Amino acid sequence: MQAGKDKVISFHYTLGVDGNQVESSKDAGEPLWILLGHGQLIPGLEAGLEGKSAGDSFDVEITPEQGYGPRQEGMTQRVPKKFFQNGAKLKVGDSTVLSLKEGGQRVVVVQKVGMSVIDVDLNHPMAGKTLNFHVDVVSVRDASEEEVQHGHAHPGEDGKAAH
Repeated sequence: MQAGKDKVISFHYTLGVDGNQVESSKDAGEPLWILLGHGQLIPGLEAGLEGKSAGDSFDVEITPEQGYGPRQEGMTQRVPKKFFQNGAKLKVGDSTVLSLKEGGQRVVVVQKVGMSVIDVDLNHPMAGKTLNFHVDVVSVRDASEEEVQHGHAHPGEDGKAAH
């Protein structure tokens, strides 16, 4: 079976940036499970998975435009520490998650820490970077109706595992 829209794919990946390994799903031991075609991945990685089958291994280089976008200057904001779960422990250069008023979350990088506020860079930490992925496809299957309705994969062979 080939990967495509509304297929559930499990895969291991290793991400490299500037010749250095940044992260790997193999460190966690479990593959990443996604529902293809529902915006769960950056566009370049989603496109790289299209047409792949269980057992396939491949490398894909993703430009900033197909990844987290180009860096945008002036994307800084001063935020009260209370909006960070670990605000008291943050230091310059740390990546952390900022909860947004409208409900979602955003990964930000700490630029400056004050007594009661933190200045953050709103660019994603990988913005402006070329990403090099090595991917090992573990499985490809049809998504269940429930997974398509929910817009995400439910890990497990039948798609009915708890999430």
